[in-house]
Amino acid sequence: MHKELANAIRFLSIDAVEAAKSGHPGMPMGMADIAVALWKYTLKHNPQNPTWFNRDRFVLSNGHGSMLLYSLLHLTGYELSIEDLKNFRQLGSKTPGHPEFDIDIGVETTTGPLGQGIGNAVGMALAEKMLASRFNHDDGLQPIDHFTYTFLGDGCLMEGVSHEACSFAGTHGLGKLICFYDQNGISIDGEITNWFTDNTSQRFESYGWQVLEIDGHNVEETLEAIRIAQKDTERPTLVCCKTIIGFGSPNKSGTSGVHGAALGEDEVKKTRDELGWEHEPFHIPDDIKSEWNCKDEGAKLNASWDQLMMEYSKKHPKSFDELTRVINNELPINFENSYRDFINELSVGDQKDLATRKASELCLNYFCEKLPELIGGSADLTGSNNTFSSVSTEMLPDNPKGNHIFYGVREFGMTAMTNGMVLHGGIKPYSGTFLVFMDYARNAVRLAALMKIPNILVYTHDSIGLGEDGPTHQPIEQLVTLRATPNLNNWRPADIIETAVSWKEAICSKDTPHTLILSRQNLPFIERSKGQIEMIEKGGYLLSSDDKADITLISSGSEVKLIIEAAKTIAKEGLKANVVSMPCLDKFVSQDKAYRDSIINPEIPKLVVEALHPNSWHCLVNLNDVVIGMETFGESAPGDELMNEFGFTVNNIVTQVKKLTVK
Repeated sequence: MHKELANAIRFLSIDAVEAAKSGHPGMPMGMADIAVALWKYTLKHNPQNPTWFNRDRFVLSNGHGSMLLYSLLHLTGYELSIEDLKNFRQLGSKTPGHPEFDIDIGVETTTGPLGQGIGNAVGMALAEKMLASRFNHDDGLQPIDHFTYTFLGDGCLMEGVSHEACSFAGTHGLGKLICFYDQNGISIDGEITNWFTDNTSQRFESYGWQVLEIDGHNVEETLEAIRIAQKDTERPTLVCCKTIIGFGSPNKSGTSGVHGAALGEDEVKKTRDELGWEHEPFHIPDDIKSEWNCKDEGAKLNASWDQLMMEYSKKHPKSFDELTRVINNELPINFENSYRDFINELSVGDQKDLATRKASELCLNYFCEKLPELIGGSADLTGSNNTFSSVSTEMLPDNPKGNHIFYGVREFGMTAMTNGMVLHGGIKPYSGTFLVFMDYARNAVRLAALMKIPNILVYTHDSIGLGEDGPTHQPIEQLVTLRATPNLNNWRPADIIETAVSWKEAICSKDTPHTLILSRQNLPFIERSKGQIEMIEKGGYLLSSDDKADITLISSGSEVKLIIEAAKTIAKEGLKANVVSMPCLDKFVSQDKAYRDSIINPEIPKLVVEALHPNSWHCLVNLNDVVIGMETFGESAPGDELMNEFGFTVNNIVTQVKKLTVK
């Protein structure tokens, strides 16, 4: 029966790719036998409840082979019909070329950009270990107990992010992570022996992984490897599976020709003959359907966990309530009232000049205490990013209960892992690095936005104001690229109040990731009314205004203090200015036109000041308006000197105002 179960996967994949005249049939054909071992006999999941929290997680890192996953989801009983498979890669279908994330039909995450899936899987396995250490009890009541399984290919292992994530996984002994490496020796350009000759087994052994080698077309051998992997809870496992890409195709198997193109009508017919599949396209015989269907077994597994949770609620009611809260992604009772009290305390306290990175740390002292699920981390810049709060404890290989993770110098891996932690659920991760090093993690940031998952990304040292480290460390174009990313809110606060609001917005987000862009240098506290504080969440608001204003001055972050002083200076010369703080341009432009016009008068000139590339602001300014920004790289010098050198001074702002307003 194994052969027939595997062939059902192969031919659903072949037929869907053939119907679309587009896709990647080779991987599903080659990994079908491994999929039988995992999905038919091992995976703990419930097709009728895809969000069951204690399910095993499955990540398809080599996501170009997405038809393998769609076939499995259809066969095992998820809400994915034959018609959906027939609409593979068509507009508006449930079956895009790379599904990324769709938990309603069972897609945990399936990466298009290779290597990120294994990074996500490491994050999922880490989340499971951290939650288990917090909620499982010695009396045998262990509500968090599941594995993370991953399929990956040569391309995933060539991508550097796989090294970052897998090295971390070995150090932290993520024994419930089991990865199946499709070792078929083929990538798009052909046989990989000319460009990828790593000894993968030794590489992963050096990370501290268990490495097994099997025939990927032998189901029994695969099942034995899974049993061995599950027993070793101290090490993650890489199962190296020797396979033939396009298995069963007489003329294209073992070649790059079957990697990323439909087989063609003639080759499909020959493959049907070769594998003895005597059925029409998209037809699965009833006996094979019955064997594959996992609904009843999944319901039993889910019901057993529900029963465990009932007992857990009686013996450990506080743990049960807290676990239920974080699973449901709910804020604690009275959180909103507590937050308002926190903001009020910040507003009336003894204020002093403060870098927003330090303001962020002070905010984390509050938020991490109120939200134990808020798990921090930094890419070897903890002291510089200020991600370690007063209630943080070190998460170490022998202390998974800690709530601050040391990611090492792994910006890309860190962001891919935190994406995986968000996808897993039960944890709200935040991570830190310098804004300029966001470039290393850029693609994972993009995927967070694309998947609509609320990751929190802390980026400090946000401009030339960081000073002496020079242009390699001074961001110029990074915020432009972040603002250009759909479904990403980027906050550049001017002081501790705006920083607190930006943290609140990030923490409460359901489907949008947030970046917090923070200064190294100290910034002054800004006095505001209660009404102004309430407007911060709209992304932009008036700090001061005049019905007869001659100009609107707009800024974010460290330059807000400059436009406040400039407004005072020009007032002495009879010019009046509206002063706008714009901590989140993305949020502001999403407001209705009436609100935007009430903040930025469209009838008078505008001057924007921001010590970063000016292209972000074209959505607000006209051709005759002025943006004082950075269009060159910086220099190595003290921050104050650089601000003066590049024109971020009150005098320059006043000069530009006069040019715009004096007729």
